[in-house]
Amino acid sequence: MGYVTITDVRVSGDLQHATVFYTVLGSDEERDATAHALERATGMLRTEVGKHLRIRLVPSLEFVADALPGTVDDIERLLQEAQSRDEGVRQSAQTAQPAGEANPYRQPAENDSDV
Repeated sequence: MGYVTITDVRVSGDLQHATVFYTVLGSDEERDATAHALERATGMLRTEVGKHLRIRLVPSLEFVADALPGTVDDIERLLQEAQSRDEGVRQSAQTAQPAGEANPYRQPAENDSDV
């Protein structure tokens, strides 16, 4: 079993079901072994939860591997890519020249009177 971190727990409104989200620090094999171990230990863990909650009905437990770490890595990669593209645009803007004339707007003739 790898190093497990509980990231979130969502309990149904009637307290009958709890979904426990977790992450595992380790390799793919450790993640698979941890998922299997949590599945096998669900009954024992539910008993422990019941002892500490002291409620009449103990919720059933469902363990779900949290996709948060993978999502964080994807977001980090996308932010790095956006930052490098922004830097490229900034460098291009420093040497950019206007297309056409420097002042493309129509200027009033000197002899036109203001209306």
